[in-house]
Amino acid sequence: MRKSLAAVSLTALAAAVLQANAADQIEEVTVIGQPSEFGATKSDTPIMENPRSISVITAEDFIARGALALSNTLEYTAGVTSTAFGFATRGDFVSIRGLDAPQYLDNLQVQFGFYNNARTEIYTLEQIEVLKGPASVLYGQAAPGGIVSAVSKVAGEGNTDKEIVLEAGSFSRLQAGVDLGFDISGDGSVTGRIVGLVRHSDTQVNFVNDDSLVFAPSITWQNDSTKITGLINYTDRESDTSAQFLPLVITGCASSDVTFVGANVCAAASGRQVDNDLYVGDPNFNRYDTESTTVSLLATHEFNDVFSFAGTMRHRDNEADYKQSWISFTGPGTRVQPNGVATRRTWYDAPASTEQFGLDFRFRAEFETGALEHDVLLGVNYQDVDTSINSAYGFGLPTAFNVFNPVYDGSEIPPAAALDAIRSLTETNTKATDFYLINQMELGNLIVNAGVRFSSVDSKDATNDQKDEETPVSFGAMYRTDIGLNPYVSYAESFRATVGSDVVKGGALKPRFGEQVEVGFKYQPEGKQSYLIVSWFDLEEDNLVDFVVGGRTQRGLTFESTGFEVEALIALGDFSFDIDYRNLDANEVAANGAETQASSIPEDTVSIWAEWTPEDGSLVGFKAGLGVRYEGEVVDVNPALTIKTDGYALVDAMIGYEGEDFDLSLNIRNLANKDYYATCLTRGDCFPGEERSAVVTLTKQF
Repeated sequence: MRKSLAAVSLTALAAAVLQANAADQIEEVTVIGQPSEFGATKSDTPIMENPRSISVITAEDFIARGALALSNTLEYTAGVTSTAFGFATRGDFVSIRGLDAPQYLDNLQVQFGFYNNARTEIYTLEQIEVLKGPASVLYGQAAPGGIVSAVSKVAGEGNTDKEIVLEAGSFSRLQAGVDLGFDISGDGSVTGRIVGLVRHSDTQVNFVNDDSLVFAPSITWQNDSTKITGLINYTDRESDTSAQFLPLVITGCASSDVTFVGANVCAAASGRQVDNDLYVGDPNFNRYDTESTTVSLLATHEFNDVFSFAGTMRHRDNEADYKQSWISFTGPGTRVQPNGVATRRTWYDAPASTEQFGLDFRFRAEFETGALEHDVLLGVNYQDVDTSINSAYGFGLPTAFNVFNPVYDGSEIPPAAALDAIRSLTETNTKATDFYLINQMELGNLIVNAGVRFSSVDSKDATNDQKDEETPVSFGAMYRTDIGLNPYVSYAESFRATVGSDVVKGGALKPRFGEQVEVGFKYQPEGKQSYLIVSWFDLEEDNLVDFVVGGRTQRGLTFESTGFEVEALIALGDFSFDIDYRNLDANEVAANGAETQASSIPEDTVSIWAEWTPEDGSLVGFKAGLGVRYEGEVVDVNPALTIKTDGYALVDAMIGYEGEDFDLSLNIRNLANKDYYATCLTRGDCFPGEERSAVVTLTKQF
């Protein structure tokens, strides 16, 4: 009851502030977070006129809040859990409404498989968009929780400014970036842009670095009706994995923030707790180096006042050199002896690669049939993706490694021949050919959106060759009132193919299906930047896969989540506020109806970012920001053990000064240096949270 009252109170407070703010009218309206034609909805339809939950985070937003990686950009976004496993260097592990979220760049999926992709550097992005709920009508295979879609910085008329950015910060972080725009033709018809970055940085984990080199040039030709952009992005990252899978007996067992119910996994604990910077690998062996080359073509064309075209085509090569050692998972309470010596050690050597060719072409028609206005999107999507991993998994090898007195001399590294002898090559190919049709219709104040997709997916690996054909649909309706209060309702479906055999039932694994019903309202006072979005949703996905001895099976497991979200952006004079709240009840439901709370997903999350930028007076140019983000308790459950990890609240801060052609700022993440675990798992490990970091940034425009 108190949670419901808190949510209602937060909504009422935001609505009251907006209503008070609506008393003062302004002539020109600048909508905060305008969707991009190459973003999540493949349309520039305003957020307030779309009967779906959409969040837009601009580069200006995530820079002000001190984001260092893509996952950080989403920390002040309702419905999103972006750091469920704490500080991470291998990837951006984002979940939306309790389910993993695929990542897209300029309308095409950009991440495939696991640990074989170079992370997207956020300095190369204009903005990030989050579409919540099933997105299969727009994107084909996708989880029903939602998607994360980024928009690249590219050349174009109006993008000819130039800047150099220098950063220095905690953990010996040094970074330099350039964003240089050029009017090549002199009349704006041919423009160029060079975005580049170089970084050398340590991290909060011993021996783990986070170095990066990015070169992303683009060239654009345009006239009154056509725009064609070619973009190359080369990214080379040299790092290691920050996830050290630190054993429970030297983390959670000695922490008052972690509670155990069931099996006594702390019986062998010595009571000593290790620091979060402990490295249990070997720097002579470990690495996570990734390299990607992406060539993209983006185009738009207006045939006339009715018909237009937009499309993206891409070829992308990814390679990863991944080696890691960790303390073997021999049981949640037995991984480390009381004297600190590991029971066993595992060595993993898994070079991997991905090659992608994809395109998304769509035609748009805007016309009227009587009093009914139509905005029709007819598209074709094609993907051809090859993934490869050549892994050697040396589990449970003898060791003398002591977590209280670690030695990194390389003496325990298995010989290359020994790893090659147990190496296994896994290759997969997925081809998908899809057609989709979406019609957004307006009749007076009523907006109706309907869509359907015809999807054919061919998936192959060494033992399986399967084809899945699906037809997901979506519907939505919104009523636009004269006071800016727009109630809406929507229904959407999703699917994702599952490659492999069912080792229990036999035959190929079935696709996973999802569906969601969402009801809410969007409120924006006339003539104001501020808005409020409130939504309630109920979603589920069936045909979940269980891992059993010998492989995988499907035995009626379903994921269900019901939630309530509030997102408010409020502008009050020199102050702006971003307020986000989510309450989520997420469970895995067995065929017999037994429910298990979803692992590592908090029930409640709250975030507030406040920023002050004086528009007049002696303090013009000065800026300051303060944010608080709260993640509630998380659990992980197996039949014999439940682990509860307490929630935590973190404070972020920003202070700076913006002159005529420069910007100097200081961002501090986790200002109070809160020591916490993001989650602990029943398999026997805990994931430390992000420590305090400070970064000074100087931007020079010319």
